[in-house]
Amino acid sequence: MIGKPRVLITGGSGLVGGLAIEHLSDKYEFSNLSRRAVEGMKSTEASITDLDAIRPAFEDIDMVLHLAAFVDDIGDWDGTLDITVKGTINVFRAAQEAGISRVVNMSTGSTMCGWEWYEGSPYGELAEGNYDSVEKPWPMLDHTDPVRPDSPYGAAKAFTEAAARWFSDKHGMSMLNIRLGAVLDTNAPKLLRHFPGYLDQMDAVRMIDACLSAPESLKFDIFDAISDNSTRWRDTSHAEDVIGWKAQGSSDRFDPNDYRDQPGPALPTG
Repeated sequence: MIGKPRVLITGGSGLVGGLAIEHLSDKYEFSNLSRRAVEGMKSTEASITDLDAIRPAFEDIDMVLHLAAFVDDIGDWDGTLDITVKGTINVFRAAQEAGISRVVNMSTGSTMCGWEWYEGSPYGELAEGNYDSVEKPWPMLDHTDPVRPDSPYGAAKAFTEAAARWFSDKHGMSMLNIRLGAVLDTNAPKLLRHFPGYLDQMDAVRMIDACLSAPESLKFDIFDAISDNSTRWRDTSHAEDVIGWKAQGSSDRFDPNDYRDQPGPALPTG
């Protein structure tokens, strides 16, 4: 390939897209597809729910980083089905029709966070900050364990992983899925339950880079992206083994006692 790989980002105006653009533009030539333009970058302003409107954005593109999803209300089935499900399929279809070889699909730890819910779950205790009540070592979960979504958002993201598998098998595309942990604008936990699934911003950037630059022979995979948190319960060793990604950040640098009086709902991240 001559020159930098051309990467279309869907949802480039969001937090994770902004991080990728800021830190990886020296390696990739980014363009943006979202409802809002990104300043200083070629942008197609369209909703991913409109297949005809987004097709032009995929012309002369080598790879797609698919970030766009409905996160206004993670319990809203209508918005989730329209954008996260239908919109993602439109992105996959447009990429396949344009002959694009790789899509990096941003999934979520919410595909697995339902494991916190059953009675006696060590993961639920960890989410609530009851660290001393959990026997060590607790069982670690990975991409081979059954999905257990915590919301319509998580269920939809699990569907996109399955759809990515089909596009890979049917069309020979490289479809790599990142189960993103809790990447936050403050780069610090906002709730106690973020500590196990916290993902440092630069760990997220390095995961995106590792997937975009993975060998072309890697046709399908799912990678858990979580920082090196002592309360983590999803295993990230698969990403290290396959694409050489290893977390460098950790929620351990924050004091969970500072968060025990901060109520709030779970965010749609791991």
